[in-house]
Amino acid sequence: MVEQQEASEDAVMTRIGQAVMLLHGGDREEARNRFGLLWSELGADGDGLHRCTLAHYMADTQDDPGDELAWDLRALTAAEALSGERPAEHRDSLAVQALYPSLHLNLAADYVKLQRPDAARIHLRQARDAADALEDCGSGAPGPYSGYDGGVRAAIERLEERMRGV
Repeated sequence: MVEQQEASEDAVMTRIGQAVMLLHGGDREEARNRFGLLWSELGADGDGLHRCTLAHYMADTQDDPGDELAWDLRALTAAEALSGERPAEHRDSLAVQALYPSLHLNLAADYVKLQRPDAARIHLRQARDAADALEDCGSGAPGPYSGYDGGVRAAIERLEERMRGV
């Protein structure tokens, strides 16, 4: 029974990944359609990591900044629900912790688009703090600016630079 559940969960992540490939390939509409179908299938009680990941990418398919913000807030809400559980109780809590810098960065960018600089600064600070916390955990990557961490940190710095003029 556990193996069947794990295979089912892997299938959801595979489907999310397939839609992400469509998104990155430029087919935002089809990606949005697939994410929407998956969101309906998952429902409010679906796996938290799935909901977080799905909402995180669904935000990137939105044309309206307000809709993008709503999806990014859903992603953060799902992450916070998982983070509230003890790590031993949820196998995905570390994966969610790694998403926090990006989740807050996206929210900061949303608030910039919506001309809400104070809210943007709050989330930008939270993105920076979350990235620093990841470094303190020792991700095993060589140096603080390698891989995912480096990409997120560079994006944080770019948005900070852009915000200095606001």
